[in-house]
Amino acid sequence: MAEPFSQPAREFAGYLRVECGLAPLTLEAYAADLQRLIAFAAARGVSEPNGLDAVLLIEHARQLRADGLSSRSIARHLSTVRMFCRFCQVNGYTETDASELLETPRMWRRMPDVMHVKQIEKLLESLDPAAPLYLRDRALIETMYACGLRAGEVGRLALDDLHTDLGVVKITGKGERQRIVPIGRLAQQAVDEYLQRLRPKLVRADSPTDALFVTQRSTPLDRIQVWNIIKKHARRAGLSTVHPHTLRHSFATHLLSGGADLRVVQELLGHAKIGTTQIYTHVDRERLKQVVQKHHPRP
Repeated sequence: MAEPFSQPAREFAGYLRVECGLAPLTLEAYAADLQRLIAFAAARGVSEPNGLDAVLLIEHARQLRADGLSSRSIARHLSTVRMFCRFCQVNGYTETDASELLETPRMWRRMPDVMHVKQIEKLLESLDPAAPLYLRDRALIETMYACGLRAGEVGRLALDDLHTDLGVVKITGKGERQRIVPIGRLAQQAVDEYLQRLRPKLVRADSPTDALFVTQRSTPLDRIQVWNIIKKHARRAGLSTVHPHTLRHSFATHLLSGGADLRVVQELLGHAKIGTTQIYTHVDRERLKQVVQKHHPRP
């Protein structure tokens, strides 16, 4: 342990043991967290508490994430960092609390996996036209990508939710909230072909259903079955990280990249809060750069 850190670290350990009454195993965890912080600081030339600042702590938090720690472990670690920084300020080892600007893991959002348009095409091309359920699976994937549907939403689609004359689909999402989303020409063609050539063969007279997408047993597809269908075809296409929500992420990202308004995308996705939709703006950096370069007087 760096010498200037030794005294405040010992006093901090005593504070946790006596005043906070932490259990021995918890004390060991806090000690390990603090040692990790001190080692990180020392590697960057910081050898005393007063050298800790917001930039160093934020870099440390990012390093924890890069090291593969879970959000739970990082949360505990940052709790140690905050307590130590406040302890140092209160006891005169530092002038300020350097941890004030630290974000918590619950404020971090994992960037969504997004497919390139060519990968979407590759996924669709991987479907075997000779397979018994080819028409259904193609229509399913086309619809999910064209409308940004969740796995559960596409499974709940009924025949009367599809309005081909208007080119829209009525979707029932989370909290039973409904929204109307346009369906693209290619997706509509795939659905029409499935309805005409395959669905009548899948729906048995003794087990009728109004579900749009059905199994070979004449039952509506559930979210697990939708997941398995997408994963099966993704593996066939060599796209190991693709799952149903990847299509939804790609739908939103491609719309924003094409110039769609964020509020419109929010409505199409059925998000109750705009903050949920803003996660997709991270992938649109290139378009923003082009806009600035094109329109700013001093690009």
